[in-house]
Amino acid sequence: MTTPGDELERRLDEMEVKLTFIDEAVQALTAADADQSQRIAALERALRDLRGEMASMRAGQADDPHDEPPPPHY
Repeated sequence: MTTPGDELERRLDEMEVKLTFIDEAVQALTAADADQSQRIAALERALRDLRGEMASMRAGQADDPHDEPPPPHY
């Protein structure tokens, strides 16, 4: 026969186990969030660099393609 004290201790043990799993899950999610934040920041830097390269390429090109001389095979 179980006493109310035994039942309370069993429930407390179950809650401690669940709390441990929840704590581990929170830590894993925090690590994943930090990793994603770093990846997003790297992608934003790469996108900014690519936009800068495209802008400089556009500036180096002629404004009107008709102003360019024809290719040598014409």
